[in-house]
Amino acid sequence: MVAQKGKDLLLKVDSDGSGTYTTVAGMRSRRMAFNAETVDATDFESAGRWRELLGGAAVQKASVSGSGIFKDAVSDEAMRALFFAGVIADWQLVIPDFGTMSGPFQITALEYSGDHDGEVTFELSLESAGALTFTGAN
Repeated sequence: MVAQKGKDLLLKVDSDGSGTYTTVAGMRSRRMAFNAETVDATDFESAGRWRELLGGAAVQKASVSGSGIFKDAVSDEAMRALFFAGVIADWQLVIPDFGTMSGPFQITALEYSGDHDGEVTFELSLESAGALTFTGAN
């Protein structure tokens, strides 16, 4: 994968459950992280008392965060509604020339800020809430 512009990474949501994804906002910075918690299977008989991990037993999760500006009042309202209702919605993270990650996420943080002579900005954090799929770019 060659170097890409960060602005090309898109965060989309299906806010009404219709299966139609819409871009959330103008994201100025984005971050995604995948984690798998280990399951320690070390016991008295472990060779040399070295830690042993139980393969395939880890709990996997994905975290997505970003900041930017909402593209319109509809996007802003959709995110506020999802956050305050605690709704788990389907989201897509589109990574150009790499692929698309899709699945259920919950908004775990929604923060607003702004300077007196600038636009209102937001910070958004999502945590996976189920199985995710990845489709590679063609």
